[in-house]
Amino acid sequence: MTETPMASFPATRLRRLRRTPALRRLFDAPLPGPEKFIWPVFVKEGSGVREPIQAMPKQCRMSPDILVEALNPIVESGIGGILIFGLTSEREKDHEGSAAYREDGIVQTAVRKVKHAYPGMVVCTDVCLCAYTDHGHCGPRDATGDVENDAANTTLARVAVSHAAAGADIVAPSAMMDGQVASIRKALDTAAFEKTIMMSYSTKFASSMYGPFREAEQSAPQQGDRKGYQASYADARTAIRKSILDEAEGADILMVKPALFYLDIITRLRDETKLPIAAYNVSGEYAMLHAAAERGWADLKPVVRESTLAIARAGADIIISYWANQYREVFADD
Repeated sequence: MTETPMASFPATRLRRLRRTPALRRLFDAPLPGPEKFIWPVFVKEGSGVREPIQAMPKQCRMSPDILVEALNPIVESGIGGILIFGLTSEREKDHEGSAAYREDGIVQTAVRKVKHAYPGMVVCTDVCLCAYTDHGHCGPRDATGDVENDAANTTLARVAVSHAAAGADIVAPSAMMDGQVASIRKALDTAAFEKTIMMSYSTKFASSMYGPFREAEQSAPQQGDRKGYQASYADARTAIRKSILDEAEGADILMVKPALFYLDIITRLRDETKLPIAAYNVSGEYAMLHAAAERGWADLKPVVRESTLAIARAGADIIISYWANQYREVFADD
């Protein structure tokens, strides 16, 4: 007897689970809530300053007073925190990047103002030197032009302590120097800031996706590049080792940067550690989606939601994203 097509048809029908919107909501993973997002912000000296960043729509360089104003609806939306990047004037830049650890520096001033206005907000600070050195690298350079690793660590530790003293909840070293986490942790503990959390940019790649950020932060290197200290995207194993070493040195949170081009790295790191993982959805990824939408090649809101869920699905606990200040607009259900 010949078997009929219906008799041989599989009993398993996956479309049963996605037949209606209500069923899809039941089985789908939810989008990350606003509390999982950290918004990167750029602050500069002055008052009343709000400078749009051309390559990053809806992002601005702001003076601390404008940042405080801008944060009001962000705080109301329930966003988890902010990550502060500082800009300094050309006249204050030097070989070491000493303006980065000034008590009255721009990041330190912004932290104090934000914590005064919103004492419950989680405030993170970027700990690096590239925006403060006159050569644009992440530490002082030797006679050959190479960044002096251990000298950079000494300065980075001073920067982190100054941020903690201003009230930062989380300091985030991003220079990718060997041993920076251990140097900073020791300095924080010695200065009685043992409660300050360290979120290390532990797997930060020498990526081509940082262009809009470097425009915003005015931090591009004057000569050469950062491939000698940032991770190579062609050497995933060494990149993962850096995160594991940072965990051993005392990091509380590990980070993968960029996010969308490195979802496999987020997943691999998730398998290696029990620490929280942050993923930085960087400026180039943000600008790329905006550019596609502006040309009619993508519907912005759906593509942002899909890409963000991909980051969470890969294993990120925290998403550092320029979409964070638009959470209600982009991620809220229609």
